[in-house]
Formats: sequence, C-alpha cells, structure tokens
Amino acid sequence: MTTILQKGYKGKGMDGFIARFYDKTARLHIMEQYKIWALSLKKLIPNDAHLLEVAPGPGYLSIELAKCGISRITGVDISESFVEIAVQNAKKAGVQIDFKQGDASALPFGDGEFSHVICTSAFKNFSAPLDALKEMYRVLASDGIAWLCDMRHDVSDVEIDRYVQDMMKLKGLNSLFTKITFKTMLRKWAYTKDSILDLISKTPFKVISFEQNAMEFYVVMKKQPKPIQGDFSRAS
Repeated sequence: MTTILQKGYKGKGMDGFIARFYDKTARLHIMEQYKIWALSLKKLIPNDAHLLEVAPGPGYLSIELAKCGISRITGVDISESFVEIAVQNAKKAGVQIDFKQGDASALPFGDGEFSHVICTSAFKNFSAPLDALKEMYRVLASDGIAWLCDMRHDVSDVEIDRYVQDMMKLKGLNSLFTKITFKTMLRKWAYTKDSILDLISKTPFKVISFEQNAMEFYVVMKKQPKPIQGDFSRAS
C-alpha cells in the first residue's frame, strides 16, 4: 500500500466568491448534516472541553456545538474569506467562537493547547495530510481526543446520488453539478479505510474506533501520554 504523505495538488482554500457560494449552499442544504454531526460529537466532547475545529469553512458545525453547550471553541481555516464568513455566522447565531486564519499543516497554536480536535469533510483536500495529522497531535493535550470525518474513496455513484437528493435535497442543475463534483473531483482525493488508517499509523496517535456508513468514515484517535522518564528497575 502506498501511504499518501503529500498530494500533488496544492490545498489552497476557497476564497472570495467561491467561499460565499459554499456558505450559501451549506446554509440551505447541509444544515441537517451539521446537526447530525453535532449530536454525534456531543457524545464524545464534554461541555468544558477546549475544542479546536480544523478547516471549519463557514463555521456551522462549531456553531451547532456551541449551541449544544461547548463554550471554548476555536476554528482555524486557511481561507481568509471563510474566517470572515464564520465570524459573521457565529455573531448572527449569538455564540462566541474564536475563528483564526492558519494552515492545518502548521497550526498557529502551542503544544498541548486543546483537549479535543475535530476535522470534518476537509481532510481529503489537504496537500500535506501527514503534517496535518502530526500538527493535530501536537496541539492536543495528553489523553486528548481527535475526531476525523470525511468522504469515502470507495463510495458508489448510487450512494452519492442518494446523498445529494435525500440529505442535501438538491434538484435540477444544482443537483447535477453537485453529483459531478463529488464523483469527478472530491471522490478521487478521498481515502479508503485502509489508506487513512495507514496514514494515521505514521503518527503517534492511537486509533480508538473506526466507523463508516455508505458515504463517510469516522475515526476517533487518542494522544497517548508520554511515558515517565527514568530508571525504576530498582526499588528504593
């Protein structure tokens, strides 16, 4: 198996018109999905967590989690446009979230700063995925938890069609173009179960669980505490 350490394309973030179009699409057609993810994550993340969302885009998942009671949330996105949009969306929702601009492969935070890190539907776009995983590990505190969710590389055309029609509820040309985007662009960048687990194995993360449905996979990882240094072979 070939481990994907670097990708040939550059993971430039969405900016300007593209970011605003994505925000509108997400607001109209993906909000139910954000709520489903938030309910799942609330089983994993306590209210007193210090949470980092990597690549939050327009910020709707972080906003849903803030509404669920998580009070310390930071989001970091490579797109300046998305940061501006997310700040405005949080303000409109009446929640406090600290959105910053930054690269997933060089996170602008100190070691061990967060108790939880999440990344949803963006990891396949990262041009340096191994570096991004290592950065998630670095900024987590000991015993911290990371949650990674993304599209499956082996998702079928039928399941993509069903997702666009039933979850996103798109019709006409919007439905057609979205299906084409999933099938011809996003799917080819996505990971299989074996390829994502192989990549994670190149980091110190311990995989706690792996689940998948027809469209996505969900992997939970834990940062292992460092062993205590010293020679304890002789009792005092």
